[in-house]
Amino acid sequence: MKQYRVLFLCNANSARSLMAEALLNHIEGERIAAFSAGVEPDRPHELTLEALHHLGIDTDGLASEPLERYAGEHFDSVIVLCEKAQQACREWQGQAGEVVFWDIPDPRLSDDSSAYRKTLREIRGRLQLWVDAKLRKLG
Repeated sequence: MKQYRVLFLCNANSARSLMAEALLNHIEGERIAAFSAGVEPDRPHELTLEALHHLGIDTDGLASEPLERYAGEHFDSVIVLCEKAQQACREWQGQAGEVVFWDIPDPRLSDDSSAYRKTLREIRGRLQLWVDAKLRKLG
Protein backbone atom coordinates (compact mmCIF):
# COMPACT_ATOMS: atom_id res chain seq x y z
CA MET A 1 0.00 0.00 0.00
CA LYS A 2 1.35 3.41 -1.01
CA GLN A 3 1.97 5.79 1.85
CA TYR A 4 -0.06 8.99 1.82
CA ARG A 5 2.40 11.95 1.87
CA VAL A 6 1.74 15.09 3.90
CA LEU A 7 3.84 18.25 4.14
CA PHE A 8 3.30 20.72 6.98
CA LEU A 9 4.41 24.28 6.25
CA CYS A 10 5.07 27.05 8.72
CA ASN A 11 7.22 30.14 8.96
CA ALA A 12 10.20 28.94 11.03
CA ASN A 13 9.63 25.16 11.12
CA SER A 14 10.71 25.26 14.76
CA ALA A 15 7.41 24.61 16.55
CA ARG A 16 3.98 24.05 14.94
CA SER A 17 5.01 22.23 11.76
CA LEU A 18 7.57 20.09 13.59
CA MET A 19 4.92 19.16 16.17
CA ALA A 20 2.50 18.19 13.41
CA GLU A 21 5.13 16.14 11.56
CA ALA A 22 6.28 14.25 14.66
CA LEU A 23 2.75 13.68 15.92
CA LEU A 24 1.36 12.42 12.61
CA ASN A 25 4.34 10.11 12.09
CA HIS A 26 3.82 8.85 15.65
CA ILE A 27 0.12 8.06 15.27
CA GLU A 28 -0.11 7.05 11.59
CA GLY A 29 3.46 6.39 10.42
CA GLU A 30 2.51 3.12 8.74
CA ARG A 31 -0.08 4.67 6.42
CA ILE A 32 0.95 8.33 6.31
CA ALA A 33 4.42 9.83 5.85
CA ALA A 34 4.66 13.34 7.31
CA PHE A 35 7.28 15.98 6.56
CA SER A 36 7.65 19.64 7.49
CA ALA A 37 9.38 22.75 6.22
CA GLY A 38 9.63 26.46 6.88
CA VAL A 39 9.70 29.63 4.85
CA GLU A 40 12.50 30.96 7.11
CA PRO A 41 13.65 27.82 8.95
CA ASP A 42 15.13 28.04 12.40
CA ARG A 43 16.35 25.27 14.69
CA PRO A 44 13.76 23.19 16.58
CA HIS A 45 12.72 25.12 19.69
CA GLU A 46 13.61 23.31 22.92
CA LEU A 47 10.04 23.76 24.24
CA THR A 48 8.73 22.09 21.08
CA LEU A 49 10.90 19.07 21.78
CA GLU A 50 9.92 19.14 25.45
CA ALA A 51 6.18 19.16 24.61
CA LEU A 52 6.65 16.22 22.23
CA HIS A 53 8.68 14.26 24.81
CA HIS A 54 5.95 14.92 27.37
CA LEU A 55 3.56 12.94 25.13
CA GLY A 56 6.13 10.20 24.58
CA ILE A 57 6.81 11.17 20.97
CA ASP A 58 10.27 10.46 19.58
CA THR A 59 12.10 13.53 18.28
CA ASP A 60 15.23 11.81 16.98
CA GLY A 61 16.04 13.12 13.53
CA LEU A 62 13.51 15.97 13.78
CA ALA A 63 15.05 18.97 12.01
CA SER A 64 13.97 22.30 10.60
CA GLU A 65 14.02 22.19 6.82
CA PRO A 66 13.73 24.96 4.23
CA LEU A 67 10.70 24.93 1.95
CA GLU A 68 13.05 24.54 -1.03
CA ARG A 69 14.13 21.13 0.33
CA TYR A 70 10.88 19.68 -1.02
CA ALA A 71 10.70 21.62 -4.29
CA GLY A 72 9.48 19.40 -7.10
CA GLU A 73 8.15 16.67 -4.79
CA HIS A 74 4.50 15.68 -4.86
CA PHE A 75 2.45 15.57 -1.67
CA ASP A 76 -1.06 14.25 -1.35
CA SER A 77 -1.78 17.02 1.15
CA VAL A 78 0.02 20.20 2.13
CA ILE A 79 -1.18 21.63 5.44
CA VAL A 80 -0.20 25.25 6.02
CA LEU A 81 -0.11 26.31 9.66
CA CYS A 82 0.39 30.08 9.46
CA GLU A 83 -0.45 33.05 7.29
CA LYS A 84 3.15 33.82 6.33
CA ALA A 85 3.63 30.30 5.00
CA GLN A 86 0.30 30.55 3.19
CA GLN A 87 1.68 33.42 1.13
CA ALA A 88 4.78 31.38 0.24
CA CYS A 89 2.94 28.15 -0.55
CA ARG A 90 1.18 29.36 -3.67
CA GLU A 91 3.77 27.41 -5.66
CA TRP A 92 2.58 24.16 -4.07
CA GLN A 93 -0.86 24.40 -5.63
CA GLY A 94 0.19 22.22 -8.57
CA GLN A 95 2.30 19.81 -6.53
CA ALA A 96 -0.29 18.78 -3.97
CA GLY A 97 -3.52 16.87 -4.17
CA GLU A 98 -4.95 19.36 -1.68
CA VAL A 99 -3.77 22.42 0.22
CA VAL A 100 -5.34 22.96 3.65
CA PHE A 101 -4.93 26.06 5.82
CA TRP A 102 -4.99 25.85 9.64
CA ASP A 103 -4.11 29.19 11.23
CA ILE A 104 -2.61 28.07 14.54
CA PRO A 105 -1.10 30.76 16.80
CA ASP A 106 2.69 30.66 17.16
CA PRO A 107 3.61 29.52 20.70
CA ARG A 108 6.93 31.36 20.38
CA LEU A 109 5.00 34.64 20.61
CA SER A 110 3.26 33.74 23.88
CA ASP A 111 4.33 34.54 27.44
CA ASP A 112 2.32 31.55 28.67
CA SER A 113 4.70 28.85 29.89
CA SER A 114 2.29 26.16 28.69
CA ALA A 115 1.84 27.62 25.18
CA TYR A 116 3.75 24.80 23.47
CA ARG A 117 1.71 22.08 25.14
CA LYS A 118 -1.51 23.94 24.30
CA THR A 119 -0.41 24.25 20.68
CA LEU A 120 0.42 20.55 20.54
CA ARG A 121 -3.04 19.71 21.95
CA GLU A 122 -4.69 21.90 19.30
CA ILE A 123 -2.68 20.27 16.53
CA ARG A 124 -3.45 16.79 17.90
CA GLY A 125 -7.19 17.54 17.93
CA ARG A 126 -7.16 18.81 14.36
CA LEU A 127 -5.00 15.91 13.17
CA GLN A 128 -7.30 13.33 14.74
CA LEU A 129 -10.29 14.75 12.87
CA TRP A 130 -8.33 15.15 9.63
CA VAL A 131 -6.85 11.62 9.81
CA ASP A 132 -10.24 10.06 10.53
CA ALA A 133 -11.78 11.80 7.51
CA LYS A 134 -8.80 11.10 5.26
CA LEU A 135 -8.53 7.40 6.11
CA ARG A 136 -12.27 6.92 5.55
CA LYS A 137 -11.79 8.29 2.01
CA LEU A 138 -8.72 6.14 1.38
CA GLY A 139 -10.45 3.02 2.62
